[in-house]
Amino acid sequence: MIKKLLFASICACLGYVSSSSAQQTLKLDSLPKIHNNIFINTDTVAVPVVSENPLTMGQNFIYKLRLDSIAKTVPLPYNEYVQQYIDIYAKRKDMFGKMIGLSSYYFPIFDKALKDYNIPQEIKYLTIVESQMNPHAISRVGATGIWQFMFGTGKAYGLKMDNFVDERKDPIQASYAAAAYFRDAFEELGDWLLAIAAYNCGKGNVNRAIDKAGSRDFWVIRQFLPKETRNYVPAFIAAVYVMNYSHKHQITAQASSMFLKTDTVQTTRFVSLATLAKALNIEEQAILALNPSYKKKIVNGTDEDPKRIVMPKLRDIDYAGIYDVLNNHDIDVDMKVVAASTDDVRDLSKQKNKVIATSAVVYHKVTSGQSLTMVADKYGVEVQDLRVWNGLKSKTLVPGQRLKIYAKNRTPLKAPSSFLSYKVKTGDTLSEIAEKFDGATVQSIRRDNRLSKAGLQVGMILKISKG
Repeated sequence: MIKKLLFASICACLGYVSSSSAQQTLKLDSLPKIHNNIFINTDTVAVPVVSENPLTMGQNFIYKLRLDSIAKTVPLPYNEYVQQYIDIYAKRKDMFGKMIGLSSYYFPIFDKALKDYNIPQEIKYLTIVESQMNPHAISRVGATGIWQFMFGTGKAYGLKMDNFVDERKDPIQASYAAAAYFRDAFEELGDWLLAIAAYNCGKGNVNRAIDKAGSRDFWVIRQFLPKETRNYVPAFIAAVYVMNYSHKHQITAQASSMFLKTDTVQTTRFVSLATLAKALNIEEQAILALNPSYKKKIVNGTDEDPKRIVMPKLRDIDYAGIYDVLNNHDIDVDMKVVAASTDDVRDLSKQKNKVIATSAVVYHKVTSGQSLTMVADKYGVEVQDLRVWNGLKSKTLVPGQRLKIYAKNRTPLKAPSSFLSYKVKTGDTLSEIAEKFDGATVQSIRRDNRLSKAGLQVGMILKISKG
């Protein structure tokens, strides 16, 4: 009776959801006793480079028959480009063995998000090409998580990034964001292979390739797309093939160390994942692997913004300890949430160049009674910087002395407004316009301007939400 009362208390206070039915297929006794599936935060590997002009004689049409047999909504054509990637991926037996193991945990999560947005289930295989299903994967330009969202795109599709959390690393949140992106891309482009290409290089690049080729067939416009995107779609098709026909290539599934049966709690408190792991008597890395988006190993739930905690399927003996952890008020951490700034390498480069361009050298003449601190405060710089810039060995200043100061030009802040205006130009598309504005999407532009279709008229004034 006491156990039932404790469990009821957790449910009432925190909101309890069972997700064991969504994450299943392997028996728990088939898993290692030590669950340590926490990923290393390494750079992602680009799509393998292959020949731009492969020989057609290397084709094996048994692959065509197999691809035809598994094709559903997304077309899976067979050609020499796809063959090259089948050859590459079929040799990566260890990698695909791990992918099959991880798919037991992640694919049910992806399937639910895609189904809720009416997106073909085959899209889930993109996570193999994007990140090898590593929630901590980060590309050279800053794309992050299993679905490899850039900062701006993730923010536009509702993902939160702050000092506590990066939801691009949350398999559930990022999957819903990816599904929303594909909804928009397919609605505009009308073809799943084009939508997949757009996920790699942006809808604007795909639309420009369509205009140059005069076609909406991916294989026709392929030559006008960025080099990586030309190979991205064939790599996707090959990944679908190898995952479905792994047994034909002597690829053996490797058991995942993820807990496949899980429970989910919504908390309005700050919770230590390390402390929670001790209460559950599991490795700390195991709970972190189930909750990869929390930067500080702290779940920062509040009444206004409850947070999700995924944990192994609870046993009766767990309830009392879990209740204590979830209701602990003594976590020693600064609870202030600060929005993250962009980690897009391209944006950071622009900002750096802008700072250099707007820096100016000014000279200050020291007056009687002035100290280095007073001068530093006047120009908004550090005392140490003043000493370095002027080669000063002491803090003493002499009246009449000239100091060199690198001061940044500052522009006055403008009052925030909810919308910006944009005048439609010849050749504009909704996706190209959305890409011009941080936080804007095709869907939001349509909503804010009550557009019933994608067609635009030159001269139209569109309202663009600042997000």
